[in-house]
Amino acid sequence: MIIGGMQACSLCDYPMRVATVVFTQGCNFRCPFCHNASLLSMTPPTPAINEIDLLSCLQARHTLIDAVVVSGGEPTLHDDLPEFLEKLRALDLAIKLDTNGSRPAMLRELLQAKVVDFIAMDIKAPWEKYDALSGVRAPRDAIRASIACLAQSGIPHEFRTTMVRTFLSEEDIMTIRAMLPPGSTYRTQPFRAAPMPDSHFSHAPPKS
Repeated sequence: MIIGGMQACSLCDYPMRVATVVFTQGCNFRCPFCHNASLLSMTPPTPAINEIDLLSCLQARHTLIDAVVVSGGEPTLHDDLPEFLEKLRALDLAIKLDTNGSRPAMLRELLQAKVVDFIAMDIKAPWEKYDALSGVRAPRDAIRASIACLAQSGIPHEFRTTMVRTFLSEEDIMTIRAMLPPGSTYRTQPFRAAPMPDSHFSHAPPKS
C-alpha cells in the first residue's frame, strides 16, 4: 500500500467515532476543487511512509481512537487494499472507506470480505457535469454500479457532494439527490480551499 499521509485524530470523518485518517497515494480523478493535490500522483511521498510503522502507530493509539478512515487519493486503485484493510481489522478498529466509486469490482470484493464497516462515496455532480467536476472522462457506468452496490450492501454508507458554488447550484444538488436510491443517506459538505498547483488537474491521470 502506498501511503501518502496520516491525520492522527479526527472527530468528523467517521460519524460518532474518534478516528485516525490514513491517506493513500494516487487518484484517477483530477477534480478542479481538490484539496489533496499532493496525493494525486501514484509516486510515493519522500520520505516514504512505511506500512509497518503506520500499523504500529495505530496499535499504540488504540486507547485514543476507535476507528480508522482510509481516504485518498483514491484507495480502490490499490490492488492490495483488501489485504491492508485485513491488517487494520486485526487491530480491532472500525474501518471506514472514502471512495469516488470508480472501481465497483473492488467495492464488491471489500464488501464480500467484510473488511469495511462504513463507506462514503463522493458524487461529484449531475451526470452532465461529471467530466468537468472530476477533471477526466468520468466512468459513469462504473459510478452507477458503485451507487447500486452500496445501496444494496446492507452496511452503513453515505453519498456526499462537495458544494463548490463556482461549479454547482442548488438545482444541481436536487438533481444529484434524484440520481440516488431512496433510503441512502446523502449530504453536502463545504468546500475547503487549500494551496495547490494551478495545473494539478491538467496532468494525465494514472491508469486504474
